[in-house]
Amino acid sequence: MDDEIVLSIDKVDKIYERRNLAPVHAVKNLSMQVKKGEIVALLGSSGCGKTSTLRMIAGFESLSNGSLILNGRRIDTLPPSARNVAMAFEGYSLYPPLTVRDNISFALKSLRLPVNKMAEKVSKVAEMIEIGSILDRYPSSISGGQQQRASLARALVRSADLYLLDEPMGQLEPQLRAVLRGRIKRLLNENRMTAIFVTHDQTEANALADRIAVMEDGMLQQFASQHELKEHPANLFVATFIGEPPMNVFDAMVQRHGTQIVFHIKNGPNITVASTEATKLVGAREFVTIGIRPHNVIVSSGSLKAKIISNQWLGDQSHLALSVAGKLLVAVSHHRVVAQVGNEIAYDLPNNCLHVFDNTNGAALIHGVEKS
Repeated sequence: MDDEIVLSIDKVDKIYERRNLAPVHAVKNLSMQVKKGEIVALLGSSGCGKTSTLRMIAGFESLSNGSLILNGRRIDTLPPSARNVAMAFEGYSLYPPLTVRDNISFALKSLRLPVNKMAEKVSKVAEMIEIGSILDRYPSSISGGQQQRASLARALVRSADLYLLDEPMGQLEPQLRAVLRGRIKRLLNENRMTAIFVTHDQTEANALADRIAVMEDGMLQQFASQHELKEHPANLFVATFIGEPPMNVFDAMVQRHGTQIVFHIKNGPNITVASTEATKLVGAREFVTIGIRPHNVIVSSGSLKAKIISNQWLGDQSHLALSVAGKLLVAVSHHRVVAQVGNEIAYDLPNNCLHVFDNTNGAALIHGVEKS
């Protein structure tokens, strides 16, 4: 991957007009750039605008506002066939009268490749995604998962400027999905293929993507690497959406004592910080939201104590739920924690792992503060 920009999405809106109903603003002022050879995930919950975005790039939906530039060409005014974009559909969209082999090779026929060369390309991609044994069958005679892989193969076999994959492995069994993720990523990387895929699965996004665009309510919340999203979320939505288990969050009142700033969690612990930078970033706010990821909560040691609500050993991790400030504080330990439900346990919230957010708009203020 280099810094060459392949796709520029500039201030794109998508508004669906509905008879006798209010319009739906599905995508709102979306701007982002995708680099050559980059794999980008559009990640979000159902209805967040990610599939509408993909379909606008492919040309199956028109733009309400904005523009799309692919390899220096404005494509939002072009028909789908003129964009040189390959797409694998969530709904498969295979041609029923054609065999799986002919479905995959359909896009290659316009290139007028020699028959043996075409057969070689089809066979190679089919074997990679494990559908080599069904190439001579028809779509109606194969399972939904096999149809999905055939649709994926039809997109990947093409030579295109951009590959669009809509929930490309949603119908597959977990074990097969894990295997294919690695193979598809290797194929894309080795051939420097630029790809955007839609998913609601964080594991899939983390495994495949170089960068992840987190969307919600039609808006891009943050576009960054997995590490950046987890350690430096742009706002409270990203902070709580990314990560499993999700980030623990508590409302806190801000008190100032000379050079110190104290975050007082209602009916919970006080967190004291001696940091000029933290004081500056919090400013005059009286209330904030404090967050900490479960993996950063220290259990079995520390100055704080809480009642254990649950303690689960998952084979390689202990997941504990503690009663703190009338809520559950989830802690994850890579060691087995031997402690009984109902008992108290010592814990700590390291200052350098705390995240502080504006309590009105959710904007991130601080990611890690110095110890007092």
